[in-house]
Amino acid sequence: MATNDRLLLEAHETPSEEAIARIEREFRDGFDLVAQIDRPAVAVFGSARTPESDPSYATARKVGGEFARRGWAVITGGGPGIMEAANRGAHEAGGLSVGLGIQLPHEQAFNHYLDLSYSFHHFYARKVCFVKPSEGYVVLPGGFGTLDETFEALTLIQTGKASMFPVVLLGSSHWDGLLEWLRRQVLETGKISPPDLDLIHLTDDPAEAAAIVVDAYALKA
Repeated sequence: MATNDRLLLEAHETPSEEAIARIEREFRDGFDLVAQIDRPAVAVFGSARTPESDPSYATARKVGGEFARRGWAVITGGGPGIMEAANRGAHEAGGLSVGLGIQLPHEQAFNHYLDLSYSFHHFYARKVCFVKPSEGYVVLPGGFGTLDETFEALTLIQTGKASMFPVVLLGSSHWDGLLEWLRRQVLETGKISPPDLDLIHLTDDPAEAAAIVVDAYALKA
């Protein structure tokens, strides 16, 4: 089954007014949902394939709780794995737990720890609605989708399209290789500047991850 995004990309003609109206409606519905978030929010990303037995699941659950206890909302993609763990941690700590899902051919159901949720048809509308309410990103081990969200955020901040907010990589054993590659292959060849790497924070401690984001918000407020 082809997704709505694929149908639009493969169409040879200009999208119909009806298709454009559907996209506009999805943006509006997404904005209406994030307008219900009545406190600072953090977006937490990571693999949907992470089982509960994986140490990263426990870490994500802890970080969700850390933010909730500080009065913050936790936003994820609303699915299983790391997303479920972060929402679960926030829910268990009495916080606001939000899921911004995406409809895919092999659709993943929302997890059971959400107070607010919305299922998008289009990735780009969903990405905008992640950035709009978020005061920081915390990123745990994940695959292509996790990397896509991470570098999209870094690009928006680097180019001034989004306001400055922390991007915290949680789990040094997973992220060390990527950071070394960025330093050696991207920074040293002049593809990015030293301040660009300063946008990225690395930690193994869920409490420190929360503190980095919360402290940056306090300085901005």
